[in-house]
Amino acid sequence: MFQRVLICTDFSDGLHRLTHFVSSLALAGMKQIVFLHAVPLWEKGIIPRADTEKIEQAQTRLTETVGESPTDVEVKIEVQSGKPVEIILKVAQTYQSQLIILGSQSRSLLTEKLVGGTMADLSHKTTIPLLVLRPQLISTYTSEELTLRCQHLFRSLLLPYNDTQAANYLVQQVKQLAQQQSDRYLQQCKLCWVLEDTGRREVPKKILPQQAGQTLSQIKADLEKVNLQVETEVREGHCVTQILEAATMADISAIAVSSGTIGKLQEWLVSSFASELLRCSWYPVLFFPPQRG
Repeated sequence: MFQRVLICTDFSDGLHRLTHFVSSLALAGMKQIVFLHAVPLWEKGIIPRADTEKIEQAQTRLTETVGESPTDVEVKIEVQSGKPVEIILKVAQTYQSQLIILGSQSRSLLTEKLVGGTMADLSHKTTIPLLVLRPQLISTYTSEELTLRCQHLFRSLLLPYNDTQAANYLVQQVKQLAQQQSDRYLQQCKLCWVLEDTGRREVPKKILPQQAGQTLSQIKADLEKVNLQVETEVREGHCVTQILEAATMADISAIAVSSGTIGKLQEWLVSSFASELLRCSWYPVLFFPPQRG
């Protein structure tokens, strides 16, 4: 799966707790883990400068909490001063990270439009997958629960599907991960196609449930070739509501999505499925940014 991972924490998101669970993360296939904290620039003077005192404090805080790591796992700590997104991109490039883990507070669309967000900025500046964890959830796990969560971060994925370019790209990314993994870290996935219910009889559905089911069966057969256990389901109703319900009943580790609009101008005009899911989901969301080119 993902061997080189960058974990970003601002100490309010609960992700700094993961320093205690390096051994468990290793069981999810990680070989290199970089813990990153971005310190805002000191701006009380005329020229902004690095806040050396807070950098030292954060460095000490992370260093002291990293436990004894397995010999085959490289653990690095990076504390830098500046704009978070710029620092994340730079550090990810330095270590050739394959996955970026970060927290995301639950926000309204209006709040996100006004203040932006690290996730939104990163989503259209990098092609590295992002695993977004809800801070309130990570913070309330017991150590025993978090141990299991870290071991099985990617074991079972829910893939929302609707035959769009983004959905097909998502399926290909998951297939590629399954092909490349050295062990069965990703074991199963569930494909779920939600047919939007307009509530108006005079408006016929563009895709019938039988057609959606047939398409999902073809994708299932393709994914089973890379040693994945695959289930399919067709639902009707509001997309986000139905996907979250499917996640609850399917016992999944994370919801995987892709989108080409998060963080872009389109988001100011209409909320995409992926962005709405990120705001509403308590489940981890594995986001695949679209390829640039």
